[in-house]
Amino acid sequence: MTEVRVRKPFRHSRTDTVPAQSLRDDALESLDEENAEVIVHSEEETRSEAIKQKMLDKTPQKLKNPSNLQVRIRTGTIYIVLTVACVLASQVTTALYLAILSAICAGEFYYMLRQDAKLPNEMLGIIAAALFPLAMWIFGLKGIVVVLLIFFMTLLVWYVFWNHARISDVAVSLFGATYTGLLMSSAMVIRMSLPEYWGGVLLLGIFASIWANDAFAYLIGSAIGKHKLAPHISPKKSWEGFIAGLLFSMGFWCLLTLIPGMTMSIPQAMAFGFVCGLAGVLGDLVESRIKRNSGFKDSGTIMPGHGGLLDRCDSQFLVTLMSALLLSVGGCIPNVF
Repeated sequence: MTEVRVRKPFRHSRTDTVPAQSLRDDALESLDEENAEVIVHSEEETRSEAIKQKMLDKTPQKLKNPSNLQVRIRTGTIYIVLTVACVLASQVTTALYLAILSAICAGEFYYMLRQDAKLPNEMLGIIAAALFPLAMWIFGLKGIVVVLLIFFMTLLVWYVFWNHARISDVAVSLFGATYTGLLMSSAMVIRMSLPEYWGGVLLLGIFASIWANDAFAYLIGSAIGKHKLAPHISPKKSWEGFIAGLLFSMGFWCLLTLIPGMTMSIPQAMAFGFVCGLAGVLGDLVESRIKRNSGFKDSGTIMPGHGGLLDRCDSQFLVTLMSALLLSVGGCIPNVF
């Protein structure tokens, strides 16, 4: 059974001086312009809502809103599958993937800084961020130096001839491209260090150690974390989760010794895992500090459930740089340059 309530339009009174025909025309026009509001209450809909509410009341508190977790898992799965496919396919796909990744992260960085009253040159910064991984792949360290010098000189010309630019805008433009593209280009050193696809396996192993470190620190911190690590920067991080993440990173690095072509001992792996674990946390805190200074909760919306791509890659920047340095200086991988 359906209950229908109709609200008819209000009819205004008129003076007697207006002709009757005119009154009828105005009344019809008013009825045409105003739609009658119909409110329908269905007993079936009411019963359905009551059943849903009853089931919701019986659902545990932790499971009442699983949609955000589902979105987060799906988005993270797509990101991981895309990363694995590009890194394992070839050096070309790895370089292109890192270039696109760096460009998007640089764009998110400049967007946040613009809201903080900065005026960076986004176009030059994004182009430079994308060129760093490509230059590392094609020309090696010499290519990185050339791109950095050209980028720096172009920024100086822009600063001289654009009157609105300030020296702080030049600094922000330079920092954004080097923070994203230059640091991420160190991943190509790892990718090209071992023959065939084993370089890709090594790079994915380092990425996986970062992802596992974050996940394990989050799980332990959520379960038993009571002492805040940096409450003014990242309130959700705890010392318990931080220590758990470090231990997991050290253990995960021991698995990298099984990759063919690696000459890394177990003590070396544990030491490198400890240093890279610290670097990952530092990278995360750096990006959190940038967001807080700019008044942002997330760096973007490109990854539903996670925020921006910069939120997802903040730990990778420093970890890939430290990994490339430690593995090269420690003699664990061949020197490709």
